[in-house]
Amino acid sequence: MKKILNADVTNVVEESLNGYLLAYKKYYKKVDDFNAFYYRNARKDKVALVIGGGSGHEPLFTGFCGAGLADAVACGNVCASPNPELIKAAAKAVDQGKGVLFMYGCYAGDNLNFDMAEELCQAEGMKTAHVRIWDDFVSAPEERIGERRGIAGDVYTFKVAGAACDAGLSLEEVVRVTEKCRDRINTLGVCTSPCTLPGNDAPTFTVADDEVVFGMGLHGEKGIETTKMMPCNEMVAKIYNTFKEKSTIAKELKEGAEVAVMVNGLGSTPLLELNLVYYELYKLLHKDGIKVYDSEVKTYCTSMEMGGFSITILLLDDELKKYLDAPCFTPFYAKGEFSGAARLLDIDDEEELEFDENDVEPAVIVRSKEGVLDTLSAEDTRNMLIYVADKVIAQKPYLTVIDSAIGDGDHGIGMCGGMQKAKKKLVKMQGETNAYKLFETAGMAMLNSMGGASGVIFGSLYLEGAKGMDPKAELNVEDLAVMERKSLINIQKRGGAQAGDKTMVDALIPAVEALESHTQSSLLEALKAAEEGARQGMEDTKKYIAKYGRAKSLAPEDVIGHQDAGATSVYFIFQGMREFVEGKI
Repeated sequence: MKKILNADVTNVVEESLNGYLLAYKKYYKKVDDFNAFYYRNARKDKVALVIGGGSGHEPLFTGFCGAGLADAVACGNVCASPNPELIKAAAKAVDQGKGVLFMYGCYAGDNLNFDMAEELCQAEGMKTAHVRIWDDFVSAPEERIGERRGIAGDVYTFKVAGAACDAGLSLEEVVRVTEKCRDRINTLGVCTSPCTLPGNDAPTFTVADDEVVFGMGLHGEKGIETTKMMPCNEMVAKIYNTFKEKSTIAKELKEGAEVAVMVNGLGSTPLLELNLVYYELYKLLHKDGIKVYDSEVKTYCTSMEMGGFSITILLLDDELKKYLDAPCFTPFYAKGEFSGAARLLDIDDEEELEFDENDVEPAVIVRSKEGVLDTLSAEDTRNMLIYVADKVIAQKPYLTVIDSAIGDGDHGIGMCGGMQKAKKKLVKMQGETNAYKLFETAGMAMLNSMGGASGVIFGSLYLEGAKGMDPKAELNVEDLAVMERKSLINIQKRGGAQAGDKTMVDALIPAVEALESHTQSSLLEALKAAEEGARQGMEDTKKYIAKYGRAKSLAPEDVIGHQDAGATSVYFIFQGMREFVEGKI
């Protein structure tokens, strides 16, 4: 698939966002140097609404910030959640002391990063709450509704939440109304062709030319059924019947019900076809005596150039109709009349957005002595972490191939970006005497740049073990073992993964255990053992069925035989540490 991109796609999200904000700067202002922005003319003295998620789904999320909608947007990398620092910065930019409501799709990375952002905000005295959106009703059974994905239903939920905030409701009341709306929304989509992420050479999944997939997620998560291509009316009837049989609103989807309906294009489906979908759907609803109170036919929630569409149905009552009807305006979504919404604001500052295209400056790796190192001085630690970063960055293509087999295909991009940011920080820390501070800094850089679940998990690999430790100028085997055990505990606590779940934990557990069993050995022997433990753990993931990420939606036969990309990154990290200590660099 041909894409209109620059040669270097590293900053594609930032550059795209800068273009958006330059085009619509009469409405929006960027939050410092973050990939976040806020609406300039938000109503005062109210609960602030902050939305966000991965990029690549435009106009979600950027197109739903404005009058009567969200006050700020936190933008993650392509198909990856924004990081906690970015989310917090967006919240601080719009907090008016009435509380902040965070809203986002229910995905592991978004859940982890927004949860951590809330913790950071609350630590600074902010009152917060969150509503996770899970309208994709075929992605998990009703008894596990918290595992369902958020897709096009985001739009209606943002609309109602924004109106509730602007109505001056308390944070508790805004949450109540929003959750009520969220729980009366269901969505089901059909995919006709795949998408390709910027920087990848191949699609993230495949759909045969003569096939369609019902229920596939926006990132290529497995659907409920693959069939031969069929006429529009048959597709719509199949989706509508699934709503009546399996949706959470099925029992109330009957004669006399009032609904809002959205037909949403997934990226490459033209409006001519979307209108045809709505026409076929309307006939079915009308036949069943269901009144369409409000309707939307447009492209709102996409996955790059994915082909297909989704149908969203919101079951209405008088309260929800009031908030759905409230006026709102953004360049991509508007309802009713909103006085002054489209007027050109007086902007005193004609500041231009900064385009930071500087990559990480090159660094020369220096060791404190020739041969094998017995301990790690602070300066050795700094150089070792830079060496490890370079090693992982070089493995971006390999990690992308591995992750594309059963994942979203973005792990290589994420690890490369995180390690580049870590390296950039470390290069400037020459002379630092606290070795733990170097791990902590590198971890924070990864946490606040990678996004997705990997950002929290791999940032924690460095950060959590070093955080709170008394300053130390030199690290030995026992120090590393203690630090990595702390990191492992926190990673498992935050993400929930256990041995055998086909995650990075499968490589980290044996590596940590190897370190702990070699605390009386030399640094090199301990790291050799840790490296071998990580390698074996990585190999073992080929035998496991995934419990997390996109791979958990795949059939066992599609997952067995493929190693986990996160476990592979863990192996490269310990291998890099061993190579540096041994002098094999």
